[in-house]
This record gives sequence, C-alpha cells and structure tokens, in this order.
Amino acid sequence: MAERQTASQIFLWVVAVGFFMQMLDSTIVNTALPAIAASLGENPLRMHFVVIAYSLTMAMLIPASGWIADRFGTRQVFMAAIILFTVGSVGCAMSRTLTELVLTRIVQGFGGAMLLPVGRLAVMRAVPREEFLPAMSFIAIPGLLGPLIGPTLGGWLVQVASWHWVFLINVPIGIIGCILTYTHMPDSRAASIGRFDFAGYLMLSVGMVALSFSLDGLAGLGMEHATVLLLLVFSMALIIAYGLHAQRRPDPLFPLYLFKIHTYSVGLLGNLFARIGSGAMPFLMPLLLQVCLGYSAMDAGMMMLPVAAAGMFAKRITPPLIRSQGYRRVLVGNTLLLGLMMMSFALVTPGQPLWIRLIQLGVFGMLNSLQFTAMNTITLRDLDSDGAGSGNSLFSMVQILAMSLGVTVAGALLATFVGMFGSSGPAGTLPAFQATFLCIGLITCASAWIFFQLAPEIRGAKEHDDPADVS
Repeated sequence: MAERQTASQIFLWVVAVGFFMQMLDSTIVNTALPAIAASLGENPLRMHFVVIAYSLTMAMLIPASGWIADRFGTRQVFMAAIILFTVGSVGCAMSRTLTELVLTRIVQGFGGAMLLPVGRLAVMRAVPREEFLPAMSFIAIPGLLGPLIGPTLGGWLVQVASWHWVFLINVPIGIIGCILTYTHMPDSRAASIGRFDFAGYLMLSVGMVALSFSLDGLAGLGMEHATVLLLLVFSMALIIAYGLHAQRRPDPLFPLYLFKIHTYSVGLLGNLFARIGSGAMPFLMPLLLQVCLGYSAMDAGMMMLPVAAAGMFAKRITPPLIRSQGYRRVLVGNTLLLGLMMMSFALVTPGQPLWIRLIQLGVFGMLNSLQFTAMNTITLRDLDSDGAGSGNSLFSMVQILAMSLGVTVAGALLATFVGMFGSSGPAGTLPAFQATFLCIGLITCASAWIFFQLAPEIRGAKEHDDPADVS
C-alpha cells in the first residue's frame, strides 16, 4: 500500500515537473531576448519570432494531443513530448542564426504542446475521482511558480553565464523526467478510438498560421500588401469552411453546439481579444527595460517580480469579488482598468522614479491575474460532461493562440512605429514603445464590450479554474 502511494506521488511529480518546464520556458526566454539578439547579430525588436514560433506551434498541436495520447498511450506520448522538448532546447542553445533558433523553437513547441494536456489526461485516468481535485491542485503549483521565477532566472543566467543556459537548463530536467516517466507513469489509452477529424484540424491549424503571418506580414516580414491581404482572406475562408464542415460531420474536432452555451461563447471571444494585450506585455516589458532604459538582463527580470507577486495575491480576492459583484461587472470594469494600466506604460521615461514603475507593474500584475481567473471561470462555468473535453481543448488552443497573436501584434506595431518615427538607438526607440503600449491598451479596452454581453445576474456558483493558465 505504501509502495503504491509512493509511486502515485512520483507520478504526480513527473506531470508537475513537465508542466513546470513548459511554463518556465514560456517566460524565461523573454528576459534573454536582447542578449540573444546581440549574440546573433539581430535587431532585438525582431526577436518576437522566437516567441511566436513556440506558442503558435503549441496552439496548432494541442487539439490533436488528446487523440494522439489515446492512440499511442499516455506514457509513450508524454515521454516523446519530454524528448522533443529537450532536443529542441539543445537545438536552441546551439543555434547560430535567428532562422535556426526559430526552427528549433518549433521543435520545442511540438513537445511543449503535449506536456500539459497528456499529463492531465494521464492523471484523470490514473487517479481516483475523490483524489482528482487535490491531484490537479498539486500539479498546478509548479505551473504557478514557473512564471514567478522565469524572468528573474532568465536574467540571472544571462548575466552570470550566457543566454544558452536559458535553454540548457531544460536538459537535466528532461533526462530525469524521461526516466521517471518510463518507470512510474501508467500507460493508459482509450479502449476504442474514433477517426481523427484530420480535415477539420488542417482547416483550423493552417487558418491560425495564415492569420498570424498576415498580422505580421507588412511590418515584421516585409510582405507586399497584396500578399498580406491574400493571407488574411485565406485564413478567414478556412475558419468559415471549418464551421460548415463541423455542421455536417457527426464527430467534428470541436462541435458547434459549444457556441450555443452563452457563457462559453462570450468567454471564448473575450479570452481571444483581451489576451492579446496580456500576451504582448511579457514580450514588451523586458525589451523596454533593457533596450530603452538600460537595465541589465538580471535587473529586468527582477522588475517582473511585482507582476507575479501581485498576481498571486489577486487569486485570493477574485472569487469573493465575483460572488458579490457578478461576472459582467467584474470583467467589464477590470478589462477597462487593465487596458488603461497598459496605456500608462506609455508614460515611462528614463527619469521616472523607480517606486512609480514598481507600483505600475504591481497593479498591472494584480489586474491581469484577476482578468485571467474571471475569464477562465466564466468560459468553463456551464460546460457539461459531454462538452468538457472538446470545450476545454478549444479553450486551451484559444489561450495559446491569443498569446501568440499578442506578441505578433506587439512586434508588428513596434516595427511600424520605429519606421514611422524614423528613430534609431536606444533612446530613439522609446516613442515607438510608448505608441505600442497605447495601441495595446486600446485593444484591451475595446474587448470590454464583449463581456458586456453577459447577463448581470451570473455569479460564481459554478467556478472552474484552469491550472494550465499562466497569469
């Protein structure tokens, strides 16, 4: 009995460490981007491709991860995910050009996309129902620690060693994870597997990639206007085609009846647009601090601590706030405040007192965390057991896609404003950053209209929190 309990605890640690590795990598790279750019001889304002390649790959693969695990078994797929992630990390550290780094980040993304969904599926099948909630809460803790220590750890590694260690730190974790996965993870798979909706998957995944490239085409990739317009129309056509495809297929990738659930459809759309600003900020802030204000990588990472600390504090006050005020009032008000807070970073100057900057970052972290928790819970609130699997998978895909779009939009705006202002040098790029913060804040404020469509009486009676979220 004691041996079985110990094995179960090791199994949960394996899944938790995989989740931690994925979440850490999502945040640790941002602080190191200027150092990577200097080493590769690139403009730091073009380094958003490194972030987009990883997150967009994850968004593409997440919808297929459940079917892959059912087909090949959770242990084999989870171990393959760790191997891919580790090999991709080594490739990133060995990259000598931006193109090589982007390609190896895609390999990392293939592994990272399967770590959390497959790990969560393995826990669902191996842990008794009465122990499931404590098990998932245990797995969520390392995921919350990843964003907390990621920026600071990334800055420290760059300062005391080199940017390569931002990726090489995954190697020993990956080796240990592979061994423990092979020895302690149950190999569960579905008794019967349906046909994978490959046509629907291609429509959505190619549509996402085309949309991302169209948004970054003019400024970041230097495409012609006609090419950008063609990509945008192509992406919209694929998304509409998927809707028509899902109507006539009995087992689509994501059934359309999910969108008849009012809270789910509003929450999903709100997540997509409100997260654009939240996805842009972790990319913009370290660049602003290092490129324009002269911070070292370690100091820039330390400046992110108020964001994470205030975010963890906000987790405690959000549920009672929603119960007393209702989802609509909380989400509309907080979205507007969050957008205004993003716009306030347009006031950042080299002479600004440090305490004001710390207050800005802390308030932003608190509002951002409150926003994520409220959006998560309203989206998953009314899903029944039949729609929980596909609904949660689509929600996870939208979360990652919005983060990717946030970095894409931020990179495109930065490049546009740098060209518009004709600025060069660290001080000269500050107006471009300021204009970008204004635009990102306006996009976030505009998304408050989506949450205004919620009924005012909806409160926190059926809350679900998503441990996969990064605040």
